[in-house]
Amino acid sequence: MKVYNTLSRSKEEFRPVDGKEVKIYSCGPTVYNYAHIGNLRTYIFMDSLRRVLKHEGYTLKHVMNITDVGHLTSDGDSGEDKMAKAAAKAQKSPYEIAAFYTTAFFKDLDRLNIDRPEIIAKATEHIDGMIEYVEALCEKGYGYETSDGIYYDIGKFPGYGKLSRAKLDEQLAGGSERVGINEEKRHPADFAIWKKAPKEHIMQWPSPWGMGYPGWHIECSQMSRQYLGDLLDIHTGGVDHIPIHHENEIAQSEALVGKKTVNYWMHAEFLLVDNGKMSKSLGNTYTIDTLIERGFSPLAYRYFCLNGHYRNKLNFTWEGLSGAQTSLNRLYETLLAHKNAADVKITETVQGDGRYADMNVMDAWKQEYEYALSDDLNIPLALSVIWKALRYPTKSKKIYEFVLAADDILGLDMEAGVEAAAKAAQAPMNADVPEEIQKLADDRLAAKKAKDYAKADQIRDQIKAMGYVLIDTKDGTKIEKV
Repeated sequence: MKVYNTLSRSKEEFRPVDGKEVKIYSCGPTVYNYAHIGNLRTYIFMDSLRRVLKHEGYTLKHVMNITDVGHLTSDGDSGEDKMAKAAAKAQKSPYEIAAFYTTAFFKDLDRLNIDRPEIIAKATEHIDGMIEYVEALCEKGYGYETSDGIYYDIGKFPGYGKLSRAKLDEQLAGGSERVGINEEKRHPADFAIWKKAPKEHIMQWPSPWGMGYPGWHIECSQMSRQYLGDLLDIHTGGVDHIPIHHENEIAQSEALVGKKTVNYWMHAEFLLVDNGKMSKSLGNTYTIDTLIERGFSPLAYRYFCLNGHYRNKLNFTWEGLSGAQTSLNRLYETLLAHKNAADVKITETVQGDGRYADMNVMDAWKQEYEYALSDDLNIPLALSVIWKALRYPTKSKKIYEFVLAADDILGLDMEAGVEAAAKAAQAPMNADVPEEIQKLADDRLAAKKAKDYAKADQIRDQIKAMGYVLIDTKDGTKIEKV
């Protein structure tokens, strides 16, 4: 099995430290708001990694943190406290805000069939350990005190920037722009590992430096070490974590331990929306509830994400999600046809292509599928193999069994999907469609038969504007709600 290591910028053979047990740490959410679909793409990647590792025969010891302690709105140390800001807006305590959005986050994971890590570590339950971690960094000369907190001196860590490939002088030059002027800091890009809290700050704890709260970056360094030891196999997160958060984690952890603490850094790329950035100001920070309100299944979004490699940017559009929903439904319907077929043995032989010799076509599918999984989680290639099998002209229960087994990796609830497809097949087509929409669909069909394609397209657009899409099938025109 090979995985792409962000640190080396290359694919590397995966070799866990402890044989068959894999130690993983994943950066979890800061629970001050609902997770948007961009956040959730990263957790779908995390889930795919878990599923593939299990498929490869490994056992997992996987930790994910829940940041239920406020940290500042910038990745540096400026701006407002995210938890306090959300609490003030909702007129609730930060603890109530954290509890509410933690529950909402796990509900989203469940709806997307995302398996939960073995250990969920809440920041508020690890404050004492974080204080000890900060004390140890200070004793080693990496931490120093100012009037507003304890800061990490990045000038003491020669390897700073090795993950993002940013040079230290560039970090120092850009630091003042990122965090504002702080005359007490030794270098502009030094970051807080403990913040001193004003009296009105709700989330604060006693420490050797007075009442305060941990810096964001220290949480992950402390909790990963507490549960996984000084060296873990894989650390995951989004690419947005590379230049600051994960860079700071490396600086903290390696300074304390004195050696490398992570063997493989793996990051999921950004989700774009209409080829642009996702932001609250643009009104496109969609949530799973948003998708459901528009008539889509959460698993259609999972399927949409699985069609793009985790290291490639993925562009979200509503048309793209509609296509994913249609493809997923067709997958269920085609799989149903194989389930209902006889147990026919597939005997065709295919010619080898350098990776394998001539072999039975089903064995070739299996080998290509396994190769895709082991090649840096190439789930899109694995999906293409599944479709190759589904579209095979001979329907066979053996193909059904092969594809159903693949659901251990894909997590698309294929058994339930096949059952739903079977029920839908027994019901009249478009039984729940409003009469007005059905009449327009009939008018479109009449226009097509009359070869008035301009009118047919105009009616299709009209139906789409009313919230429905038309799917032409061999059995007629299927009408689905967007």
